Amino acid sequence: MTDRQLVSPCVSICALDEEDICVGCFRTGGEISIWGLLSDDEKREVFRRIDQRMNGEPAPCVVRKEKKP
Repeated sequence: MTDRQLVSPCVSICALDEEDICVGCFRTGGEISIWGLLSDDEKREVFRRIDQRMNGEPAPCVVRKEKKP
């Protein structure tokens, strides 16, 4: 995945379903709220989970790992 693809997947159809998944971009509410804080690797993981959700597969929310000092 190139850096260009790491741009937010938002498609301006912002509505969360009953499972807290956006019906536009397939991110969870949690993933949406922390997008700007995620590393490139974490964003890649969100994109992997978006693909899973789009295919009807369950994929839990990406949780940001604490950075160690």
